[in-house]
Amino acid sequence: MQGILVLGELDQRGLAGVTGELLSLARSLADETGGEVSVSLQGASVGSEADDAISMGADTAYKVESPFLSEPQIDAHLSALEQVARQIEPSIILVGRTPLGRDVGPRLAFRLGAAVAQDCVEVSVNSDTGRVKATRPVYGGNAMASVSFTGDGVQVVIVRPKTIEANEPDSARTGSVEEFSAELDESVIKARLVETVSQEAEGVRLEDAGIVVSGGRGLGGPEPFEQLQTLSDLLGGALGASRAACDAGWIDHSHQVGLTGKTITPDLYITIGISGASQHMAGCSASKNIVAINRDEDANIFKSATYGVVGDWNKVLPSFMETLRELRDD
Repeated sequence: MQGILVLGELDQRGLAGVTGELLSLARSLADETGGEVSVSLQGASVGSEADDAISMGADTAYKVESPFLSEPQIDAHLSALEQVARQIEPSIILVGRTPLGRDVGPRLAFRLGAAVAQDCVEVSVNSDTGRVKATRPVYGGNAMASVSFTGDGVQVVIVRPKTIEANEPDSARTGSVEEFSAELDESVIKARLVETVSQEAEGVRLEDAGIVVSGGRGLGGPEPFEQLQTLSDLLGGALGASRAACDAGWIDHSHQVGLTGKTITPDLYITIGISGASQHMAGCSASKNIVAINRDEDANIFKSATYGVVGDWNKVLPSFMETLRELRDD
């Protein structure tokens, strides 16, 4: 067994962002283990995404096409990925912790009789054993556990999105694109998608934003989020929130950042009235710069902040926004 296999997910734009992240991780692991990187691209029709995967680090891209793979149907994608894995026999299988991957990954590990590491935020190879070692949050994000694979056999690693930075596409890279005929039929489908409900969203997606402005319990109610929305608009960013603010009904849960919300990796993360509980930090700790505004000088957020302002946000925020407007006018 050798090499690394990535479950490549597709979306309306082509390769899903998590696929690029996993290919970047696979490339770094392959450089340590000496194996090749393969990606299983599964959908009703796979086109230029295969070449895109090669440019982002894959050595071989398998085009697994079937009408049953047109939707994120767990049973069909699981069966297809299992067939690819059994044919190429990789040492490591990387799956994103997405709505699809978090179900496919553990089921695949069971079928292959393999060990699985869930929700990993750091992945590398133990130089002594040649096996994967990973870091994952435990106890609701209050601690980080270091786990290692032992023995022989395939290793299934489920990676949290936005914890690995995708490599820039390299059009000069070459690789092999191969058709893979997966045997899929109605008998493998145990559940069916009845309805898809889409939520309209304006502006940049929270997960993709380079700048995020988030509010927490310290705001005291829903009205201040209108000011935060104005601030994020001024900065060309996205609006986020802590779980406490979402649970209170002040803002929709689609804005939630944290262990049970979305993981973000912006260049700038501005938090206002957020204490910095470990569950929240689990979703934003990879931010390149964190600016915290909180009147509690002992708030945990200041331990992670690049810059901190101790004070009442009602006084700090208006002045900050006025300065931004002046800079924009100049």
